Amino acid sequence: MSTDKQYPRSIRSFVRRRGRMTDAQKNAIQLYWPSYGLEFQQNGLELPAGFDALKLEIGIGNGDALLHMAEADRSSLYIGVEVHTPGVGRCLNRIHQMALANVRLVMHDAVEVLEYMITPGTLDRILLFFPDPWHKKRHHKRRIVNQHFRDLVYRDLKPGASIHVATDWQDYAESIAAQFLADARFSNEGDDSGYAERPAYRGQTRFEQRGLRLGHGVCDLVFTKK
Repeated sequence: MSTDKQYPRSIRSFVRRRGRMTDAQKNAIQLYWPSYGLEFQQNGLELPAGFDALKLEIGIGNGDALLHMAEADRSSLYIGVEVHTPGVGRCLNRIHQMALANVRLVMHDAVEVLEYMITPGTLDRILLFFPDPWHKKRHHKRRIVNQHFRDLVYRDLKPGASIHVATDWQDYAESIAAQFLADARFSNEGDDSGYAERPAYRGQTRFEQRGLRLGHGVCDLVFTKK
């Protein structure tokens, strides 16, 4: 499995956590990564044939949202990107248990996955659910949505394809909306402020339910490549 040592960047949108792995998660990575894992590479991916669409989720956590979508949409191939090893292990176990042939995982920095692995103009949807808000002002430079990210999103989406962001941090939602609303390459699928109704394909994860219990409102933002 890949590391970030070969392709360093000075500012990243994540901190790699070395959380304790259970035996089940360790076994899942050993047994199922060869079938469902994709090693990071600088060349475009060669993906299995037979799927109608290619969709990518950034920061899958334990894979709850990814597997919900993949189970309901087996004609699409879903790529999940995550750097947290225990979450990857748990997701691999569930992929195997659910017999999902339309899911692949990449354990690497999502920005570099977009930059190097994805062939331009091939993604039917990019999903970014509850990215780290880096809520302290001095950490805002770590937020994943910025000019470089938008450039990669525009490059990798098909014309007419969309990026869907969900966040429970209001100021981050406002920042993301402002960036895309000001970017003439994208059309807004929400209201005048950039907020859209939650699409039916996005189920509520345990993370989201926790946020709702804490009183956090959830904003969905959907922007389409013109």
